[in-house]
Amino acid sequence: MPDGADLPAAARDYARVAAAIRYIEATLPEQPDLAAIAGAAGLSPQHFQRLFSRWVGLSPTRFLHFLTLDFARDRLASAESVLGTALDAGLSGPGRLHDLFVTHEAMTPGEFKTQGAGLEIRYGFHPGPFGQALLLQTSRGICGLAFADDGEEDAALSDMAGRWPRATLIEDRAATAPAMGTIHAALTGLRGGPVRLLLKGTNFQIRVWEALMRLPEGAVVSYEDLAARLGRPDAVRAVAGAVGRNPISLVIPCHRVIRKGGYVSGYHWGPTRKRAMLAREAARVHGTAPATVPAQPSERPSTSNML
Repeated sequence: MPDGADLPAAARDYARVAAAIRYIEATLPEQPDLAAIAGAAGLSPQHFQRLFSRWVGLSPTRFLHFLTLDFARDRLASAESVLGTALDAGLSGPGRLHDLFVTHEAMTPGEFKTQGAGLEIRYGFHPGPFGQALLLQTSRGICGLAFADDGEEDAALSDMAGRWPRATLIEDRAATAPAMGTIHAALTGLRGGPVRLLLKGTNFQIRVWEALMRLPEGAVVSYEDLAARLGRPDAVRAVAGAVGRNPISLVIPCHRVIRKGGYVSGYHWGPTRKRAMLAREAARVHGTAPATVPAQPSERPSTSNML
């Protein structure tokens, strides 16, 4: 499935949305109105309203509700039962990446030890609804999916290639486009084919990633609850490390893990992108939100770009 003619426009939409989110975060105590937020995005209020409706399917006012700390806290209140049900059933339920069927396999201990020696990885950069994405793929499945804003392509490629230091990387956008198109189709509610993943990690990291893939869309969970559900309540830092080392964004939804108090900060590919992902998912699943933005305390920025 090709990327689709609308994806460059979707990437531009995300850039506008990201600018709006950054403005909201900076001015939240003042509760900015639609005109002010639209101005920060470089658009008229009318254009901004249309963009949001096209990007998420809801009005800007309702969408902004899902950016608030109060909403995140409400979702965390039910996180234990949501995650527990998903893990106990061994399924994610009807929302994970819009029912995208994902299969995965882990590298063998021997393959892990050789750090990808003899493995051929093809990669390509593709536009998408959350900005430009870098996809890496082997004959056994996708092994990497990262984000790369303009000017950050080399850094993103270096980061992902460093996870497979002895593999051979070949730029081949045509080879990676079908998998990228399948993922994008699922994100917009269309049915695509199955997606295969090849995971390189420790046994514990893979357990964490498997648990994340069982989280339903629109749900969030804390690091502490995730550790407890994995039977390792004493391993919160190890869980956080595994979340931060997730090599396949979106499909393994590490963006759904937030801090215990409901704070949405820190993400390997930027906290603004994480907020946009969570807000868009929540709006799609819980689209009957009230049309007001509740007051909330300001958030302290995270010093980590991994958790």
